[in-house]
Amino acid sequence: MSLILCIETGTDICSVGIARDGELLALRESDQGRDHAKLVAVYVDELLRETGLKPDDLDAVAVGKGPGSYTGLRIGVSFAKGLCYGLNIPLVAVGSLEALAAVAIEDYEAGIISVEGWDEALLCPMVDARRMEVYAQIFDTQCREQAEVTAEVVTAESFAQWREGRKFVIFGNGAEKCCEMLPDATYINVVPSARGLARLAHQRLEAGAVEDIAYFEPFYLKDFVVIPSKKKLL
Repeated sequence: MSLILCIETGTDICSVGIARDGELLALRESDQGRDHAKLVAVYVDELLRETGLKPDDLDAVAVGKGPGSYTGLRIGVSFAKGLCYGLNIPLVAVGSLEALAAVAIEDYEAGIISVEGWDEALLCPMVDARRMEVYAQIFDTQCREQAEVTAEVVTAESFAQWREGRKFVIFGNGAEKCCEMLPDATYINVVPSARGLARLAHQRLEAGAVEDIAYFEPFYLKDFVVIPSKKKLL
């Protein structure tokens, strides 16, 4: 049996959940801006109270490792690592795009979304990377990777080899802006959530696929670039 705290903070959504054996017990989420640093600890405390659990009851902490917002990822990973150090429990990292694909699959299975030809479809979760760029990855509807994570400046030719002959489903906070460029794609409203980590983190923990807490870093995909202000200091 595994009791895992799940944290996903790689986008504007701050999401924290607790799962037992891959099944979500409780969830807290906010999409009201990037107050992740304030919200994560509050959500953890609320979830523990709601479920009647103590920190010592946790078997592991799972975190969405990216790609995504540099600041959001740093907050989530730093908090997760701190808990793991303090409680002496393992850290499990899950790709944020894989977790997003898992949310879409869960929503389809629950009847929340409907997509014709789902069984043969390809899923393309997208996380916004500013302007017309997205972080993206291709999965089948069993959440099996079909391609590596990429940073894609979306044009009419993007994902062309994947869009031919199969339903191509896009979702995530980077997907809606791509609809005009990819008119043959099917857009569904699915957003990042800690619930996408639950089953994947349980599987990784059972397989012993845990991280070295001292050296683990988020998967940024691209280097963080500081843009100097154009305002002149007086």
